[in-house]
Amino acid sequence: MVVLTLLAGCETQFPAVRLRVAAGNKAGVYNTISQFMAGVWQARLGTQRPEVLATGGSPDNVNKLLSGEVDIAFSAADVASKPTSGPRSPRALARIHDDYLHVVVRDDGPIQQLSDLRGMRVATGAKDSGVEFIAKRILALTGLDSPGMLTQQSLDLASSVEALRMNRIDAFFWSGGLPTQAISGLGDAMAIRLLDLADDIPALRRQYPVYDSASIPASTYHLAGRPVNTLAVPNFLLVTDQMSDDLAEGLIREFFAALPELAQQTPAALSIDLQSAIETDPIKLHPGAEKFYRGEKI
Repeated sequence: MVVLTLLAGCETQFPAVRLRVAAGNKAGVYNTISQFMAGVWQARLGTQRPEVLATGGSPDNVNKLLSGEVDIAFSAADVASKPTSGPRSPRALARIHDDYLHVVVRDDGPIQQLSDLRGMRVATGAKDSGVEFIAKRILALTGLDSPGMLTQQSLDLASSVEALRMNRIDAFFWSGGLPTQAISGLGDAMAIRLLDLADDIPALRRQYPVYDSASIPASTYHLAGRPVNTLAVPNFLLVTDQMSDDLAEGLIREFFAALPELAQQTPAALSIDLQSAIETDPIKLHPGAEKFYRGEKI
C-alpha cells in the first residue's frame, strides 16, 4: 500500500457543502467506508456532516448519483460502465478495492461447474443488486437464462446462506471481498465448494473486458484442493461531472490521507493504493482527481 505523507487536516474550505453518499447495504464494505469517510470529510474539509444512505447496491447507487439524489456513490465497475443518458455523467475519484465472484454450492452435491446449474435452484442476489447484475450476465452468456433452464431466486447474501444451509437452494452467486464473513461462517457450519470458472473466464472477459481474471486461495474458506479461478470486479468511488474540481480534489486527497485509519475499519482498504487508483477505465477520472494524482506524481 502507498501511504501519503500529508497534514492531518486542512483549512476549512467547504462549510456550506452537505454531501449525500449512496453506500449500499448497511452490512457491506461500501457502508463501512462511507460512514468512516463521512467523519473524515467533515473534519478535514469543513463540510457539514455527510448523509450516508443505505441502498440496494451498485445499480441503485448509480441511479441515485445520476438523478442528483446523491453526490457520491460507490459502484462495481460493471454497473458503472453501462451507457447512460441525461444531464449528468459519472466521473471517478478512484478505483478502490476489488470484489470476487463466488458461486457457492454444497460440497456433497453434484454441481462441479456452471453447466451443472441446469435444473437447479439458484439464488442470484437481491433484486436490482450488483450481484444480480453479474449473475444474470453470466447465466446469459452460458445459455442458462432461457426459460426452464433453472429456478432463479432473488435472495440477499444472508438469505442465500441460510437457504443453502437448509437445502432450499442448490447454489448461490455472491460478489464481495475476501473473505466474506457470511461465507466463512457457512463454511464453518457445513462443507462448501466454490465453482472454478477457469473454462468460462475467457468467453466472459471477451464479452465483458471490465472483469479481471483472479483466484480465491483455498485457505480463504478452508476449501479442499487448489485455488479457485474466478472473476474480480473493480469498485469505483464516483461523483458526477457537475462536482467542482476543488471539492473533488479535496475528497480524494483526504480519502488517501485517511487510508491507514480506514484499513483498521475494513480489510478491503488494505488493497487500495495510489498506483491502481487511476485505473478507472471506461469511466473518466474527474478533473479534480486528475489534479490530485498529478500532484502525487502518478
